[in-house]
Formats: sequence, C-alpha cells, structure tokens
Amino acid sequence: MADAVEQAKAHFFAGNAHFEAGRFDAARTDYEAALAHVPGRPSVLANLGITLCRLGHWREALVQLQAAVQADDAHVDAWAALGLAREALDDFAGAAQALRRAMALGAPQAGLRLSLAMCELQLAHAREALQALDEALQIDPGLAEAWTQRGHMMRHGGQLDEAARCFRQAMAHGSDDELHRFFLAAVSDVREPPPPPALYARALFDRYADDFQDHLLAQLRYTAPQTLLNPLVAAGVRWQRVLDLGCGTGLCARVLAPNADAIDGVDVAEEMVQRAQDSGLYRQVVRADLLDALRDANGHFDLIVAADVFIYVGALDAVFAAVTDRLAPGSTFAFCVEQADEGRALQLRPSLRYAHGRAAIEALAKAGGLNVEALWSAPIREDQRQPVMGWYVHLRRPLSP
Repeated sequence: MADAVEQAKAHFFAGNAHFEAGRFDAARTDYEAALAHVPGRPSVLANLGITLCRLGHWREALVQLQAAVQADDAHVDAWAALGLAREALDDFAGAAQALRRAMALGAPQAGLRLSLAMCELQLAHAREALQALDEALQIDPGLAEAWTQRGHMMRHGGQLDEAARCFRQAMAHGSDDELHRFFLAAVSDVREPPPPPALYARALFDRYADDFQDHLLAQLRYTAPQTLLNPLVAAGVRWQRVLDLGCGTGLCARVLAPNADAIDGVDVAEEMVQRAQDSGLYRQVVRADLLDALRDANGHFDLIVAADVFIYVGALDAVFAAVTDRLAPGSTFAFCVEQADEGRALQLRPSLRYAHGRAAIEALAKAGGLNVEALWSAPIREDQRQPVMGWYVHLRRPLSP
C-alpha cells in the first residue's frame, strides 16, 4: 500500500510538471496513472479534470470533476473547472450553480465571474448577469471582454451612452478596434456609419444556425420572404436561373421553388450554407461574401433576391453595381431593407442592423439604370412585439439600354 501511494505521488508530481509546461497529454497520462494507484483521490481527480478541460475533452472532464467534488465538496478548483466544463456543454444552469459554489469557496478570478455572467445571459437572467459582470470588473478593471458584454447589455436595454462608455473601455483594454468601433457607431447614431467588420455576420449566423429559422418565424414573426416574393409568384412568372443572396436556411427558396428551374444560394456562414444545401431546394450553395459571389458568378440571372440581407451590409453602391452586371435584360432584382428615419440615407441602429432610406434606394436604382417596378412599406419582423418596418423593392433591368 505504501509503495502504491509513493508511485501515485510520483505520477501526480510528474503530471503537475507536465501541466505547468503545457504538455497536457503527458499530464493526463500521469494523472491517470496516479489514479490507478489511489482511486478516488480528490486532488488527482481534480487535476485530471482540469487537464481534460485544457484539452477540450469536456465530457470526460465532467466525469472526473463531478467525482472530485463528490469526494471533496470544498475543492474550489474542481468546482470552478466543473462550471467551465458545464458551460462548454451548454448546461448553463448547472454551470452557474458550480461557478457560484466556487466563488462561495473563495475563487477570486474575474474570468469566472465573466463566465457566470455569460451563463446567466443564456438563462435570460439579466440582473444576475449584470451583477456578475460588475463583480468581474471590480476584481479586474482591465477585463476587456467583460466591458464588451456589459456594453451589449446596456445597448439592449437602451442605455446607449453607458453602452458607448463600455465599448470605449473595452477598446482601451485591448479589444478588437474595428469591431468595437462598429459597436460604438451603432449606439452613437453617427451620420456616416462604418461598414460591418468582415467576420461579424459570418460569426453571428454560424452561432445561431441551429435555431435561426425557428427563432425568425416563431418569435420574430418574420414575413419578409413571403411579402417580397409572393407578388412575383402570383404573377405566374417562371425563372430559369435565380440567385438567392444571403440565402440562410432557404426561406426564400421555399417560396420560389415551384416557379424556378434552378436556384443558386450564397451565404457567408458555413453552417447556413450546410442547412441550405440539406434543404434540397438549391442547385448549388456557395459560401462567399455577396460581392465576391456576384463578381465570380457565371452568366446572368433572371431573378436576384436578397430578403432582409442588406441590414448586415450597410452602403449598397457596390452591391447594386455588381447585381446590375449579373441581371439579364428584362430581369428582376427583389430585396427588402429596414426603413431609415426620415431624411436619412443610411443608419446603423443599436440593433447592429443597417437601415436605408427610400430616396437613397431610388437614387441607386437610377444610377444603375434599373427601373422601379414596385416599392412599398410593410413589416419585416417584430422586435419586442412591435413591427419593424421595411421597404420592399422590385427593380427591373430594361430590355434595352
């Protein structure tokens, strides 16, 4: 027995050395060897669980960490790691419980409070999330991500001046400058809003791809594809080639499929592209930026659609020029945008969505030689049970110059 304990100690200390040097696979091997000699030892279970977290093996980590806290309910590091493992596995309620236990035992890390705040946000516990963020910033005023998340909470709550202060603090402490200038512009209503950061929409929609469609239809009462396209379908037109810009999961294709020989889709988010392909409604779906897709496309289309896409694009001059080049004579460009305030050509709203003015749209159409076939006002979706109004637009390229 004494020999087994000594061997366990040797493996345990070797595992610690590997862990400190960042050799996590080697650390795991030694901790597992230590456990073979002294099963159920809390310190070894905890260190193995923490190592598995570092390796991203969250489910395996969960088993070891749960065993560690069952063996020693006061093991603060095990509770903290258990909270992070549960968060990684989307068990936000369980994660919050474990993180709070770690804090009650004296865990001082600001990062744990940030993780707790993110879990509380997932659980729609705004008050608890804000408290956790404020505690994190009391411990570490330089925790940039906490400032960012606090800024978003203020933005959602309509406290725009405070949101701006938080985003400035995040920038001052090293957060991505381009992204936070975008956030800052959204809460400051600048007259000339910047373009969206290159990775913003891609990251947004990759994150929400799983429940994107259900969220739009059930919670936001999203009607843009039907409102935009039903008049065209009702006219009995048949299209040989359709291009669906920002196709998402395929809501526009559902409306158009009975009247289209072939529909091609484009989206910036890999997860959306996969779901659109899986729908069976598209001839092909490519992952690309809208402008790149338009410039690289072969031939012309007799219908190009963009339903509620330009809210993530901003200025549309380049898009209109590229669309015009891809429209066959006599073909249609159908899209919708959020309505900007009276007298404004372009706005970046606190929602982080762009809104466009009617006069600006008409000017772009004229500059591109496109005729306005229809332009009307109707809701796009709801926000807090209030309709978000949009401009619905059908433009046509003339048969001859």
